[in-house]
Amino acid sequence: MTLYEAMHGSFSLNIYLELLLRLIVSSACGIIIGVERSRRFKDAGVRTHFLVAFAASLIMIVSKYAFVDLLSDSGSYLYGARGADPARIAAQVVSGVSFLGAGIIFRDKHHAVKGLTTAAGIWAAAGVGLAIGSGMYYMGLTATVIVVVLQLLMHKFAIGNDRYTAGELKIVLNDDKDTVKRLHQQLDDWKIVISESNITREDGKVTFELKVKLPSKNIQDQISAFIAADPDVHSFKYEDWG
Repeated sequence: MTLYEAMHGSFSLNIYLELLLRLIVSSACGIIIGVERSRRFKDAGVRTHFLVAFAASLIMIVSKYAFVDLLSDSGSYLYGARGADPARIAAQVVSGVSFLGAGIIFRDKHHAVKGLTTAAGIWAAAGVGLAIGSGMYYMGLTATVIVVVLQLLMHKFAIGNDRYTAGELKIVLNDDKDTVKRLHQQLDDWKIVISESNITREDGKVTFELKVKLPSKNIQDQISAFIAADPDVHSFKYEDWG
């Protein structure tokens, strides 16, 4: 029996649709979990959770169904001695690629975690490679389309934490209660999230050093215009961390 005959003799269209449904449902669950984590500004956001849930589902499908061409009528493997299990190779691939992905994750100088989504993407790519290599062409190609399309959509229509850009805001203004209150109100109106703050007072001036997350880069221009129009503000500086 050839690989093609084994695969297509064992899997009907309904079974392929069932496997596709598993990929879609796992992706949706990963996105839902990612949205909740992202709303709390955790480092692993929507795309990372989606890729991990999706890849885990794909690899599980490969592990369960990708070796039908090696089974005899009695249920034992045709090749290898004493019940050799070819799925062990796939397991070692998953472990090895996980170490590769871990090497991509790092903290930048601002202590922000980078590379999580890239690492998850590598893991998903390993799952696609396992699917294609095992002869599950439809699953591998379908998985590739799902990953690429959803990644493009999530880049274009950012969700949760992905909508924000991180940076540091430094503002020096008169140490006046009304001025400080006006600044706080404006920051709230802009929906700026303050993750860390340092406030110092000296010579009738107050300095705010704020680590913030901005909902969009267009906000920076609005901040600059607001600061320039307020005579109680002495200086303003924003550093975008990307």
